[in-house]
Amino acid sequence: MRAWRDALVAVIVGFAVMTAVAAAGLACAGADDLPGGAFPHVVAAVVVMAAGGSVEVSGGAGFLGGADAGLSVLPLSVSLAGALTAGYCFLRPLHNRAVARPRELLGRAVPLALLWLLALTGAALFARQTFGISTGDSPLGEIAELLDSAPTVGFRADLPATLLFGLLWILGLLLIALLVSRRAPLPARLVRFHAALRPAAFATVVLLLAYVVIGVGVGLVVAATQGHTARTLAVILLGAPNLAWLALTLGFGGAWEGKVEGPFGLPMPQLLDQVLRGPDLSSVDVASLAERDSRAWWLVVVAAVLLLGTGVLAAVRSPAHVRPWQHALHLGVALALATLAVCLLARIQAQFGLSLLGLGEGDGLGGKVELLPVLWRTVGLALLWGAVAGFLGAFLARPLHRRGRVDEPAATRA
Repeated sequence: MRAWRDALVAVIVGFAVMTAVAAAGLACAGADDLPGGAFPHVVAAVVVMAAGGSVEVSGGAGFLGGADAGLSVLPLSVSLAGALTAGYCFLRPLHNRAVARPRELLGRAVPLALLWLLALTGAALFARQTFGISTGDSPLGEIAELLDSAPTVGFRADLPATLLFGLLWILGLLLIALLVSRRAPLPARLVRFHAALRPAAFATVVLLLAYVVIGVGVGLVVAATQGHTARTLAVILLGAPNLAWLALTLGFGGAWEGKVEGPFGLPMPQLLDQVLRGPDLSSVDVASLAERDSRAWWLVVVAAVLLLGTGVLAAVRSPAHVRPWQHALHLGVALALATLAVCLLARIQAQFGLSLLGLGEGDGLGGKVELLPVLWRTVGLALLWGAVAGFLGAFLARPLHRRGRVDEPAATRA
């Protein structure tokens, strides 16, 4: 019963935090003014997407028109808030033990996963709404008014896909929590992998969180000094990790490609939106950003400093007998896997196009935003940078206190 109670607390707190962050971000974005009491349904949809679920967008204008719509984006600020909260609640009862039986860990993970899916099901059933679209004075608007066929757009959660990806999301979270936490117990057969896995995994997670903190700090400065306060706060509350981890990958030489068409676009930074607005698919890396703003080169400096610090942190937390080449291997693999996850989670694909009587998209009624990683380049460079940072960090950490090193007693030295 205690495992079920702890799981219930973790699920309630996790969803409460995600809902609060999503509601605050959407309110800053102006979604609280949506008609028909739609705001709670939009909040539920964001929570579903944040927990790995799938939300389908549809639209049309009766039998006279149709829509081509799609949305694939993860509000990582909401995801991160829920992950940190649920992960902490899961690990807290397990602290201060080195070993735990697999049956005990399963006995705690299974109730949490089941209750998580139950809560996700409730959110998915609530995440549906249809809106009318204002066409203004465009020709399509006049046709729609004449034929009494006003265009609409709506969304609903895809329940089977939501449950499948939601299960993968929560299981992945629990696995990462056990992998990263030094105090969480492992099955006896896995304890020997502690030195190889946990220090590098922990340091990589700290790196990702450090980038989020820096991104939030920069966003708050922008909100305070450059106007558009509400829009900037909305981006922070909904997508700070999306931009922060994009900056990390660009800083160590990774690349993304994408395109922005129509009135929709990326709310910030404007530099990224400008690079993506072109007739063809645009490549996004530090060089392409620096062509418009030379300050983009600072991304490389920040990445180099923080990656070196990550290497030192991993070495300090490792036993003294781990060799430099092992540090390089461990951190290189950890950073490559983390970058692969970032590339899969931070990509954006959104489009909406509405047509009436085969006339095509009307002005202001169609748009496309796409930002996808160049996977082989970004993950490959992450492996290289992680290995270099791990190797150098091992040497820089030698003067520091190292876990596993036993100092010679003073009497023996004398």
